[in-house]
Amino acid sequence: MKQIHHLCIQTTDYTASKTFYEHLGFELVQESPDFHSRAFNSWLKLGDFYIELQTNKVDETLTSYTKHTAGPVHFALYVDDLQAEVARLEQLGIPFLPKHGGNIYFVVDGHLSKLKAPEGTIIELRDTWTIKE
Repeated sequence: MKQIHHLCIQTTDYTASKTFYEHLGFELVQESPDFHSRAFNSWLKLGDFYIELQTNKVDETLTSYTKHTAGPVHFALYVDDLQAEVARLEQLGIPFLPKHGGNIYFVVDGHLSKLKAPEGTIIELRDTWTIKE
């Protein structure tokens, strides 16, 4: 195995989710309406990483996202300047998950910020990255 190729995200509000990821810098590279009983199945790209964004099937009701479920809890994006990116996204009205009274806070190895996508996915932003192996 070489690298992660994509993450599949389901949404009940396709337009809001697509716009959200485009605001984060993802580019829509393929959009397939009426895809196997889904209103949409689309691909958004950031560097070499893709999000497969899809709506629920016609006869399916999606449950709300919660971070208290087994499996992926969030994914992280590396940014050049965390303060500048947070300020830009605040201007766009992107919803954050503030902690300790602010949208940027300190953890063990640096500062981070967390956003909440329209479908509920949590996205972490960082401009420093240190993993001690």
